[in-house]
Amino acid sequence: MRVYSFADSATFAARIAKLGALAHQRLDEHAFPDGESLVRAPAVVAPEALLVRTLDRPNAKLVEILLAADALRRAGAESVTLLAPYLPYMRQDAVFAAGDPLSQQVVGGLLAASFDAVFTVEAHLHRTRRLSRIAGRRSRSLSAAEPIRRWVARHARGAFLVGPDVESTPWIRAIAGAELPYAVGYKSRRGDRSVEIDLPTLPPGDRAVIVDDIASSGATLATAAELLRRRGVTHIDAVVVHAIFSPGAEETIRSAGVARIVSSDTIAHPTNAFSVAPVIAAALLDTPGWNLRRRGE
Repeated sequence: MRVYSFADSATFAARIAKLGALAHQRLDEHAFPDGESLVRAPAVVAPEALLVRTLDRPNAKLVEILLAADALRRAGAESVTLLAPYLPYMRQDAVFAAGDPLSQQVVGGLLAASFDAVFTVEAHLHRTRRLSRIAGRRSRSLSAAEPIRRWVARHARGAFLVGPDVESTPWIRAIAGAELPYAVGYKSRRGDRSVEIDLPTLPPGDRAVIVDDIASSGATLATAAELLRRRGVTHIDAVVVHAIFSPGAEETIRSAGVARIVSSDTIAHPTNAFSVAPVIAAALLDTPGWNLRRRGE
C-alpha cells in the first residue's frame, strides 16, 4: 500500500505514512479558469492506494476526491481506500422537513461507488450507527475517545466531563471510563447559531471539560459554558475532535468563559493539541488483507 494525498492534507498523510512505514506521494492539482478541477495521479501507482484528504469546506473537495479515485485506478490501483479524518454531510441522517434531501445517503452513496472503503474519525452518526451501512461494508468510523481521555488526564486533572447532547452519551461514557465523572445534557437546536441545553445535576467540583465532536458556530460550547458558570464552575475547558470554527466562533466560546479550546488534528487549526493519526494507523494495521508493514512498496 502507498499513501496519496492532496496538498492540504499532506501533513496528516505524512503522519499516517510514517506510522505505517509507507511511502507517501502528493497528487498534482490544477484549477481551470472556470473553476473545474484536474487531479492527476503519478504515472504508476501501487496496487493498494490509500487516499488521504480531510473534507472540511467539502463541496469542491468531494468532487476532487472522486476524480482522484478514478485517476488512481486508471494508473493501476486495484483498490482505493479513502481516509477522510473529517467526513461531512453525516449529520443529516433523516428528512427533517418536507423537501429536504437525505444528505447522508447521497454523499455516502457517492463514496461507496468510488472507494473500496472509507475510514474517518467520529462521523457524527446517530440514527445510522455504522458507517459501513452508508459508505460500503469495509468502511469504519473510528473513535477519538482514547486520545481525548489522555489529554484530559494530562492537562485537566480533577475535572469532570460534560457532554452537551444526550445523543453523545455512549461516547462521553467511553471517554470517561471508570475514572472520570461526567454529566450529559439535553440539547435542542433552534437554528445554525442558537441552541438550548438543559443540564442535569453535575458531579461535585469547580472544574469541567466540555467535550463535543464538532465545533462550527461555537453556539453549543458557549451555551454549555454559560450554564456551567451559573452552576458555580469556575474553570472550563473545551475539547473538540473536528475544529471547523466558522468566523467568530472562537471568540464566542471564549467570551462565554472557556479558558482553553483544544482540538484534534483531523482539521489543521491553531487549537490542535492531540493527534488521532495513531488511532487510524492502528485500525489500518488490523484491517484483514492489508499488509501495511510491507516496506518500500
